[in-house]
Amino acid sequence: MGDGELGYIKEAFVSNWIAPLGANVDAFEKQLAEYCNVRNAAALSSGTAAIHLALIILGIKRDDIVLASSFTFSATVNPVLYQHAMPVLIDSEPDTWNMDPQLLEKAILDIKAKGEGHKLKAVIVVHLYGMPAKMDEISAIARKHEIPVIEDAAEALGSRYDNKPAGSFGKMSVLSFNGNKIITTSGGGALLSDDSGFIEKARFLATQARDPAPHYQHSEVGYNYRMSNVVAGIGRGQMEVLDTRIERRRAINHWYRGLLKDAPGIEFHTEPSERYYSNYWLTCITIDQVKSGTNREKLRHALELENIESRPLWKPMHLQPVFHKYRSYVNGTSETLFENGLCLPSGSNLMEEDLSRIGEVLKRELKM
Repeated sequence: MGDGELGYIKEAFVSNWIAPLGANVDAFEKQLAEYCNVRNAAALSSGTAAIHLALIILGIKRDDIVLASSFTFSATVNPVLYQHAMPVLIDSEPDTWNMDPQLLEKAILDIKAKGEGHKLKAVIVVHLYGMPAKMDEISAIARKHEIPVIEDAAEALGSRYDNKPAGSFGKMSVLSFNGNKIITTSGGGALLSDDSGFIEKARFLATQARDPAPHYQHSEVGYNYRMSNVVAGIGRGQMEVLDTRIERRRAINHWYRGLLKDAPGIEFHTEPSERYYSNYWLTCITIDQVKSGTNREKLRHALELENIESRPLWKPMHLQPVFHKYRSYVNGTSETLFENGLCLPSGSNLMEEDLSRIGEVLKRELKM
């Protein structure tokens, strides 16, 4: 937490606005929209809720097809199943580890060739670990085939592509403020769009879809997805320290690179060119067992023995039991990354003594 959150929480209590509306909600939405350079934002209970509402607003129903990144957390794809639609999972390219534009187009063309083009309703593209995807290519393909893009920027608040903020590329875009994100409201998310109609619809659906009537009347299925005024107060305080958090994450990433610059077989998840600016939400590496003399699991276990948590990279969705029956277009990239990749401790609150302790284990295990 920063210094400002308690002041905004106190405002909510003093004003007696605790429910999912109030000055903090309005102000937080405005801050998010301005920061991401979009016109509108709806503060919600989670990023997952935001993806779900985006799918509903686009009219996605049973047996419709949604093309989605395979190399991601399951929350990206779960809402597709909420709508009884069919995910088609697209593997990654090696430059950014995000959705491969060539595989995306191949999937679209194959689906159209099978006479299912009318079912293609959306593309969900993820900016993995804060690294922007190849949005120029992906957006061009989506435009050519007239498929709207939902941008999952849950891990990428503060990242940029061609100096344009993550969260500003999609027809609708999603943010998350879960406890592990670069800023947090303890839980929460947001839906962003330049289309005010989409965001008005999201707010309507997120507050149980209550019709404008003096009594309780509902013509559509609604959801309890709105963010509370108290939680939004935390968000306002967190926005004041967001840029500092990004600077710290990038500094930690830089420290790891310096530490491991001579370590054989270690490669970092890296901005491919000056077009990319990652918030480096997590610092991630891949480990070549032959060159390094160790592997992902040995290194993770060595850290764990010192009470230092690290984690494997995401297990791709096409390998997950819940999604294995759905179509996927794979090239081996995400499977290799999962087998060899590790997320290193990256929290903004890591102190120098923490980094020193982590460094000692890494140097010992990599025989540096």
